[in-house]
Amino acid sequence: MTINIGIIGLEQSGKTTVFNALTSGKADTTTHSTVGAEAHIGVAHVPEPRLKVLNEIFHPAKTVYPEVKYYDVAASVKSLAKDKGIGGQLLNQLSTVDTLIGVIRAFKDESIPHTSGSIDIKRDIDALNLEIIFSDLAIMERRLERLEGSMKAAKPGERPPLLQEKDALLKMKAEMEKDVPIRAQSFDQSAQKYISNYQFLTAKPLLIVVNIGEEQLKDTAKLEEEYNKQFSGPGCRVAAMCGKLEMELAQMGEKDAEVFRKDYGLRESGLEHTIRASYELSNLITFFTVGPDEDRAWPIRNGLTAQKAAGKIHTDFEKGFIRAETISLDELVKCGTMAEAKKRGVLRAEGKEYIVKDGDIITFLFNV
Repeated sequence: MTINIGIIGLEQSGKTTVFNALTSGKADTTTHSTVGAEAHIGVAHVPEPRLKVLNEIFHPAKTVYPEVKYYDVAASVKSLAKDKGIGGQLLNQLSTVDTLIGVIRAFKDESIPHTSGSIDIKRDIDALNLEIIFSDLAIMERRLERLEGSMKAAKPGERPPLLQEKDALLKMKAEMEKDVPIRAQSFDQSAQKYISNYQFLTAKPLLIVVNIGEEQLKDTAKLEEEYNKQFSGPGCRVAAMCGKLEMELAQMGEKDAEVFRKDYGLRESGLEHTIRASYELSNLITFFTVGPDEDRAWPIRNGLTAQKAAGKIHTDFEKGFIRAETISLDELVKCGTMAEAKKRGVLRAEGKEYIVKDGDIITFLFNV
């Protein structure tokens, strides 16, 4: 499973710098502001230290890490609501992402004037949130206009589902006009399909990345705590990163970058920090499949059943699911080998309704 994350931001916020930091990319950071330009696309492996533990036990021929695909969308987020809805290029690039990163400028650089004349974190976060809401409202209004036309031409038996969709959209719209994003609203089950159908941006988890300067690094934890108190909410949280420094470190070898991070007092890379935050926001957990051929990590939504998790590997696994032989990583480490785990009776046989837990090691048995 590849996790898709879209990067958006106001002008001169450093979103392409953040993109380069997360993907070890070398995209031009000075010219990516024109509506209609192609998105920068980069892939990064999700850091997963538990795979190293499994490798020491199974010595596989191959290790497969989860991947994150980042889309650095061209132009400022202020272009979203002015674009042509979900058919517009900007929204097409964002419609299939799982999570959004919104880059907010906190760094000072006189050579790169802020478009609003000054650094103001709250103002820019509010502006980013409002632009995303405006984008969704524009989509809703166009859909409601089409629904009115469809209902006029509909036969009596065709009207109920159209009315249901209209009511759901009007409820969402009323809340959004109060600046409440869809991810912070409550819905009944019938309304969920409309959220999925339209890929509303405010329904997606949002990680606000405050792009700080090097002089602010020592206060990173304090800044994150302060910003999260102000701006975090359902499906939304804040992380701080020095994009320029992380971009430079991403171009170095791992050992050299680690030395520099220690000098700056950084405990983890910007990639590790944002991935961890993105996982938490997106309600993702990881299970593992192991063996002599490969050890692999599989990110899935928390709460998924064993049968549905099997389908993430292959649809045949889900269709012909028999059972899942399961053990936690901690239990396996205590036993040392699968053979010893079986001997001690800690390798469990779970059925299709078993809820997969983070760190589970699973062998799926199936018959097609």
